Amino acid sequence: MSLIAARLDRIKPSPSSMAGQRARELRAAGRDIVGLTAGEPDFDTPAHVCEAAARAMSMSKTKYTDVGGTPELKAAIQAKFRRDNGLDYEARELIASTGAKQIIFNALMCTVEAGDEVIVPTPYWVSYPDIVLLAEGRPVFVECRSDNGFKLRPEDLERAITARTKWLVLNAPNNPSGAIYSRAELKALADVLLRHPQVWVMSDDIYEHLVYDGVPFLTLAQVEPELRHRTLTLNGVSKAYAMTGWRIGFAGAPAPLVAAMVKLQSQSTSNPSSISQAAAVEALDGPQDLIAQRNAILQARRDKVVAAVNAIPGLHCHVPQGAFYAFPSCASLLGRRAANGRVLRSDDDFVMHLLDAEGLVALQGAAYGASPFFRLSFASSMQTLEDGLHRLRRACERLD
Repeated sequence: MSLIAARLDRIKPSPSSMAGQRARELRAAGRDIVGLTAGEPDFDTPAHVCEAAARAMSMSKTKYTDVGGTPELKAAIQAKFRRDNGLDYEARELIASTGAKQIIFNALMCTVEAGDEVIVPTPYWVSYPDIVLLAEGRPVFVECRSDNGFKLRPEDLERAITARTKWLVLNAPNNPSGAIYSRAELKALADVLLRHPQVWVMSDDIYEHLVYDGVPFLTLAQVEPELRHRTLTLNGVSKAYAMTGWRIGFAGAPAPLVAAMVKLQSQSTSNPSSISQAAAVEALDGPQDLIAQRNAILQARRDKVVAAVNAIPGLHCHVPQGAFYAFPSCASLLGRRAANGRVLRSDDDFVMHLLDAEGLVALQGAAYGASPFFRLSFASSMQTLEDGLHRLRRACERLD
């Protein structure tokens, strides 16, 4: 009898986490490695946020809290949703968890039963399909083509919906493509969803504040209030406030769903860290000007990366409007031969060539359900990016 449950066979380790681990292992072995895989900003957590955490510790706020978050954090989340999204939630409609990933896990585990379908537009964040599979659901992938800016079209959504559809997962700005939706585009998707009242929407807005070129951010329940009663709007402090390690995610949703998620959380992690919650209150309630300052830095990095990639023969990269990833196509380089004799047949082969030839770590598009692309993070210093881009060019020039 096997010790490990069969449900674990349905899923794989997170490719992005494994890539970071691989880069660390190679460095430890003495390889000269540049990793452009980071899913977190290279900025420090703002000083006033760290000071709030220190105050909380000095005031002995180190005990258990309510499972779904402290009253202070829920008040800060309420204010954030009103200020940024025009959404009003009661305290019982809010939950805080150990990262936004736990919000997603809680929601799908509480609602998805064997055979239920969850629509996952591609390219997708790597964990969505695996969490669906762990919940015994079936991910239904809908291609979002690069010539449409990697965005879901209403006609494709309509075709994907069946009587078994339970959720649509909508992530914008998107990881890995950086795609963001306009009001008109969201309204067109909402019109489809209004015709299918059994479909719930998971709006993953974790990159909400990382937008460029003056593009406004809008979330689905804000654009179409009639969908609010079946939308889970999730967010967190990880990306906008450089607080990935603090592990605080949050969401607003109808009270019955939140109650179920709190019930599940009470039997898994219980409350998020009390110190992290105090820090998150300061992040949400405190000065917000640092976001714009850091976005200007990220936009300059984005422009550098996109221009450099598009100057390499055989690569093509659209301009991401949000998040901190570039998602170029390597289609024109497939079929070429590396110095070791290997013919590149896929984006998996291409990123292995980058690693073997130049010590450059990138992530294959296949991990995000979209080939033949690869993901480069520009959440690194300009010096690191320039080094990585030089290596990328040299690796491409080495192909026969």
